[in-house]
Amino acid sequence: MKEKVIVAGVGMIPFTKPGASASYTEMGAEALRQALKDAGISYDLVQMAFAGYVYGDSTCGQSAIYQVGRTAIPIINVNNNCSTGSTALYLARAAVMNGEVDCALALGFEQMRPGALKSNWDDRPVPREPFLPILNELTADAGDLPGTLRTFGGAGREHMIRYGTKLETFAAIRAKASRHAVNNPLALFRKELTVEDVMNDQVMWPGVMTRLMACPPTCGAAAAIVCSEKFARRHGLRSDVAILAQALTTDPVESFEPPSMISYVGFQMAQAAAQKVYEQAGIGPQDIRAVELHDCFAHNELLTYEALGLCPIGGAEKFILDGDNTYGGRVVTNPSGGLLSKGHPLGATGLAQCYELTHQLRGSAGARQVEGLNIGLQHNLGLGGACVVTMFGRN
Repeated sequence: MKEKVIVAGVGMIPFTKPGASASYTEMGAEALRQALKDAGISYDLVQMAFAGYVYGDSTCGQSAIYQVGRTAIPIINVNNNCSTGSTALYLARAAVMNGEVDCALALGFEQMRPGALKSNWDDRPVPREPFLPILNELTADAGDLPGTLRTFGGAGREHMIRYGTKLETFAAIRAKASRHAVNNPLALFRKELTVEDVMNDQVMWPGVMTRLMACPPTCGAAAAIVCSEKFARRHGLRSDVAILAQALTTDPVESFEPPSMISYVGFQMAQAAAQKVYEQAGIGPQDIRAVELHDCFAHNELLTYEALGLCPIGGAEKFILDGDNTYGGRVVTNPSGGLLSKGHPLGATGLAQCYELTHQLRGSAGARQVEGLNIGLQHNLGLGGACVVTMFGRN
């Protein structure tokens, strides 16, 4: 019999620009301390830990967690590209749900360097190497732009060509993110922007993207304590937020055949994960009122609306222009301000999304609160590939 999994505590530190942060050990330890304090337990009650990061040596998880305690529990280090944090949460939830432990920790952190993402290795195959000809062929006119910009910009451009989506629509997503971030003290960028501000920013790819449409690399950490309902009762912990359903998917054949940039950026992964979650929970996209999704680029936010079933395929521009992606509309997307406003410390991002939705469901999100919220959906994407979709609910 599977255990109901409770989110007992969450912690998150403000994200900062590379070079301005503490070390990953300090950031990770602080996020963990916050999650323990929020849950109201001491570290010695945690029975298993999953520590997520992308850029670091082996056993960095131990180095961060040891700052808080050394209790001989299993600590598993996790790396699933940009979906690392939510993958750590997926594993922690599975350990509790399947009865292996009663209380588990998911921790994510990243100490990043400035500039575009890149591999630290030049003497071995890079991830997705067999499929890079698709990227190179479909974005051949992008010149020497960084690979992630070509990837997500190329997918956005494909949507523009297929459905007539305008560049200003991506700018509207970025402007919406800034309006939400104004009310989030943990967001890195809190200045409200207009569509014109975004359109008039530095052009990265003519007709496809300006600089403000891309999230910045940042450093940070976030954590979650998950436990069984019986553990929560035994220790007098709050149990008002639960993980109702969760799925982790990887690339199907359709990600690369036939060649398409929309497919290449994980559309089918997200679509499949969302469908599994809806089926598990018995709750459909029409019931979702708030979602934290992976807006590494404004282009990916637009595509994800369609992948999650929040609007019809090809209907994202209307969804945005009708105001259905913000307060007063159908689904408040990224009430935190998203990656576009908070930044994207890879290992921490998924758990930062968990932090936001947990507070939204508790009713403790302050000025950015989505009123009357009972269900929250999370989407965290990593190319290479892995996509985690999680549904949280009031218990």
